[in-house]
Amino acid sequence: MKSLRKHVVLWIILLIPYAGLFFVYHRYNSQLEAVANASVILISKQEKQLRLINFRGDELMCVPVAVGMNPGNKIEKGDMKTPEGIFSISDIQHSSNWKHDFGDGEGEIQGAYGPYFIRLNTPGHKGIGIHGTHLPSSLGTRVSEGCIRMDNTDLERLVPLISLSTVVIITPGTEDLEQ
Repeated sequence: MKSLRKHVVLWIILLIPYAGLFFVYHRYNSQLEAVANASVILISKQEKQLRLINFRGDELMCVPVAVGMNPGNKIEKGDMKTPEGIFSISDIQHSSNWKHDFGDGEGEIQGAYGPYFIRLNTPGHKGIGIHGTHLPSSLGTRVSEGCIRMDNTDLERLVPLISLSTVVIITPGTEDLEQ
């Protein structure tokens, strides 16, 4: 009986390092996969375009967007400006049932944000994100209240390609720099 116990203990002692190696190997591979799928969203207020660029520098997507109706960097709530800088994604929310009143006399619009709202971490400002639109004709213009609007089908293509670790860079246009 003692001999059997010694053998079991010996086997456990021998297998512990291999279990540790297996854990390290699995962790390494999961981190490597995250890097291989890394991407950056680049939004140009000048071009009014959103680009998705992978870690190799390949452009995976380039689509028109609408940005804040007022030029310049966002300073305060309600200034109708899109913030500029480097941001992270805090959440990707289903927004098909969200409503919004644009103050145009039409009342609340169902689906105004399209199928998704990609919420951005914008220090000092809340409610800024990338979302769809019920007005595709607004794309390529300065018409939003500060968010970045894009076509709903483009948004549906974008969401599976990004994650909370995706970096979002919003660059100013010449009009923004004059402010």
